[in-house]
Amino acid sequence: MDKPIVLVIMDGVGKGDGGSGDAVVQAKTPNLDRLLSECPHTYLKAHGTAVGLPSDEDMGNSEVGHNALGCGQVYSQGAKLVGESIENGSLFRSATWQSLAENAKNKAMHFIGLLSDGNVHSNISHLIALLKQAKAEGVKKAYCHILLDGRDVPATSALEYVGQLEDVLAALSGDGCDYAIASGGGRMQVTMDRYEANWGMVEKGWQTHVQGIGRQFASAKDAIETYRAETGCIDQDLPAFVIARDGQPVAKIANGDSVILFNFRGDRAQEISLAFDRKDFDKFDRGDYTGVKFAGMLQYDGDLNIPENYLVQPPVITNTLTEVLCGAGITEYAVSETQKYGHVTYFWNGNRSGKVDEALEDYEEIPSDVIPFEQAPAMKSKEITEKLVEAMASGKYSFLRCNYPNGDMVGHTGVMDAVIYAMECVDNGLGQIIEAADKYGYRVLITADHGNADQMTDTKKGKTSVRTAHSLNPVPFIIYDKDTNWVIREGQYGLANVAPTIVKMMGLTAPDCWEASMV
Repeated sequence: MDKPIVLVIMDGVGKGDGGSGDAVVQAKTPNLDRLLSECPHTYLKAHGTAVGLPSDEDMGNSEVGHNALGCGQVYSQGAKLVGESIENGSLFRSATWQSLAENAKNKAMHFIGLLSDGNVHSNISHLIALLKQAKAEGVKKAYCHILLDGRDVPATSALEYVGQLEDVLAALSGDGCDYAIASGGGRMQVTMDRYEANWGMVEKGWQTHVQGIGRQFASAKDAIETYRAETGCIDQDLPAFVIARDGQPVAKIANGDSVILFNFRGDRAQEISLAFDRKDFDKFDRGDYTGVKFAGMLQYDGDLNIPENYLVQPPVITNTLTEVLCGAGITEYAVSETQKYGHVTYFWNGNRSGKVDEALEDYEEIPSDVIPFEQAPAMKSKEITEKLVEAMASGKYSFLRCNYPNGDMVGHTGVMDAVIYAMECVDNGLGQIIEAADKYGYRVLITADHGNADQMTDTKKGKTSVRTAHSLNPVPFIIYDKDTNWVIREGQYGLANVAPTIVKMMGLTAPDCWEASMV
């Protein structure tokens, strides 16, 4: 290897149309502009089949994106994996499903998860399939605790999904069966925190879903319409609500009930899973809770056994880049802030917690602030840059990687001015990394895991609205090396081609199962 490599992942930064809704172009980014004008570069597919999702209509996300970046391969992921298990019946033949369904015949079955067809955390079609199978197997009582999206789907689309679900529940009810929505709230207000950034969100979800504590409404539709009128919030930010009949919650989650978290993505599923699963849980007071039969759609962390029971076996990802580099004795460094720390470690390493080789790898997490991202769009970009440059200066590592979360996390807020500033902060970091590369002798590769900041608006039928979801746009791949004139070969590439390119630059041999190198 002629020189060490730094990989910079600009989370949520794709190639947009260059219009007024493209915050990447609207921002002042002299460093990124210079790199794109002067350096070898191409654009990578970062969604759909390129990252193991069912179709090219499916948006990429940070989890499958980092799996592909760190593994050099494409695996069936998320929605596709669950969809296959439902279609072939293996989910319903699993011992976990059979145990929960049998238990619920004398108790109740509860479903918690994100209600949309965004295919990033969940899919409403999976929930409907589970509900229908529960009815077929004799479950008399089933209740849905819905988390409103507006992030991976249009910002105010919740009523469409609620209507679809209510129709299914009505058809399954009657003849002694009660199938209903019991509680809910916006995904950024209750239940779906990640990386222990805000346990208060999870506690609020627990109070809402389990204890039935909260503002009561006659229906989910009533709750959504009332909150919208009172607060003006988009779906992801709507407060928690409890559905009531005659002044009493439709259904609390009682001790001994069966509970399924139907999200398939892991990052925002782990904390609520721990609250249900762990006897020694101490993050908040669970009241008189003694336990339920709980399962996740997938196991969200295999090494940490979160949760203990799950419906669908996750993909077993082997031959990761980290395994290859550790096998060659290459020293590694990874850094990001809490919001994306798991992406450059756990997801990067093929859904594996911990390290492949403690002696060769150093990971550094910078705690994220618990504050709305639009209020502090710089996030921890300054600190990430400082830590990365410090690691470069040490000369200790031959492969370094970092993730700047700004384009994605601020992009999800839909606040254009904040996203523009976020991009300018990332660009400032890029400039400092390039300066350090020149000073200390590094090659720098720059890419992203999916788009977001590049498409902040949608225009349909002449009406423009705020977009908070990921985009389907390709992402850049740039090679900065002042000493070598690299040539990117002709071809169509995706995120899984990055790892083979890194290995080729290092003079190592890639596993046969990997995609091709771009150089």
